[in-house]
Amino acid sequence: MGTILIVDDDPVIRAQLAGYIAKLGHNCHSASSLAEGLRSAAHTKPDMVLLDMILPDGSGLTHINDFRETESAPEIIVVTGQGDAEAAQAAIRSGASYYLQKPVPLAELRELIERIMESRARAAQFAPPDLLEGFPIVGKSPRMRECLKRAANAARSEENVLVTGDTGTGKELVSKAIHANSPRAKGRFVAVDCTNIPDSLAESILFGHERGAFTGADRASPGLVLLAHKGALFLDEVGDLPLSLQKSLLRVLQEKTFRPIGADKELMSDFRVIAATNRDLETMVGAGQFRKDLYYRLSAFTVRVPQLTDRTQDIPDLVDFYINKICKDQSLEPKKSSTDFLDTLMRAPWPGNVRELINTLNLAVINATHEPELHPHHLPKELRAQYYKNSLTENGNETAPPKTPSPPPFLAAFSSFSSPGLDDPELGELHIPLDSPAKAPSPPPATPEISSLETLQPDSITGFFPAPDPTPPVTYIETPREPDPSVLRIAQLLTA
Repeated sequence: MGTILIVDDDPVIRAQLAGYIAKLGHNCHSASSLAEGLRSAAHTKPDMVLLDMILPDGSGLTHINDFRETESAPEIIVVTGQGDAEAAQAAIRSGASYYLQKPVPLAELRELIERIMESRARAAQFAPPDLLEGFPIVGKSPRMRECLKRAANAARSEENVLVTGDTGTGKELVSKAIHANSPRAKGRFVAVDCTNIPDSLAESILFGHERGAFTGADRASPGLVLLAHKGALFLDEVGDLPLSLQKSLLRVLQEKTFRPIGADKELMSDFRVIAATNRDLETMVGAGQFRKDLYYRLSAFTVRVPQLTDRTQDIPDLVDFYINKICKDQSLEPKKSSTDFLDTLMRAPWPGNVRELINTLNLAVINATHEPELHPHHLPKELRAQYYKNSLTENGNETAPPKTPSPPPFLAAFSSFSSPGLDDPELGELHIPLDSPAKAPSPPPATPEISSLETLQPDSITGFFPAPDPTPPVTYIETPREPDPSVLRIAQLLTA
């Protein structure tokens, strides 16, 4: 008996499917939106999800991975009323296992349910080998669990493996774990850095040479391909391999034989290739930068190592593991991580992935050599600056304008007067136009019309109102009544 989640906004379809699934003897849960469905998936841990393509709060296609990354990693069956071939293709590429069109054919649905439940039962019985033994591959996130599952399957086979992922994600570590858990574990793991192979010496490095085969060849060399006999040849950054060498390597992969430079006969080597790259080889094939036939030979089994930002929930475990390792290597007492220290690391962008995290932790431990606990001030200043910038952006405070102080209460009495502005920036000479021209001060230089002091904002330091831009035309407004003597007295005090 399994658990199935239905995510569909049509209550009639939900009721019909739920009733049918219950008759088959499975537990069934329903949701009418993506948000409700994801909450239910986290709580009920379904074996499979029947996911509608069009929902009130978004597209089911764009959230397939969100469902797959929940704890139970369910199989996704996209169900939709749109019989679109391109949509079906997009669903499978997005990670769905199957695609059904409404009205759902119940016989086909039953067959899919039985097939999925049997497959998951077998997977639970035959657990993959422990890839963590001897290798610090830390991670329990859904993305990392999927990566390790693929790596475990690759380890059990004899096929060539292509490990992909960004720089610093741990491709070589995963490759070593695959070899260590394979039938060839007793053989050598021979690494080749394809970015540093000189064109003139490439074939000699890979296939070896006889003594005297070329200038400087004062002794014979077996070559890395022969050293990998009964083991694995690890081609690191295989996307950087020159085209001329790709052709030679392809023949060796096909025939398992090669001829060292200067030799009279061919040699045989029984090896397996594990290649790694941070480049998109499919795109390179289309651009003529990588041989298509070699790509197919290398990618018999593909393992994708996720970015650190796609597995942030693994960061606390990674931090604990590597801090303990660093402290042990440097003969220091173990250190704890404060909550704000971990929070800063969780929010960092990590373009260098796990490698950058390890380097950051090394620096933090050095900065806190004599302290028992790590805090954000032990981290590089660039990382802390980025953390505070992100925090302000998330809180909506990054672009908030500064608050302007309100006008002093005693200036409210002047709200019925019009003022051209203040001439003296320090003393704030106030010009109050009166109804009698003889009593009014001489007009100041041209200033814009201001109908009320309430429209101005005082200086935040002096409390006085700044002079407006003098460019607009001036219109003086005379008040139709005599000013209050008390108001005039206040004005005299201000301008004294």
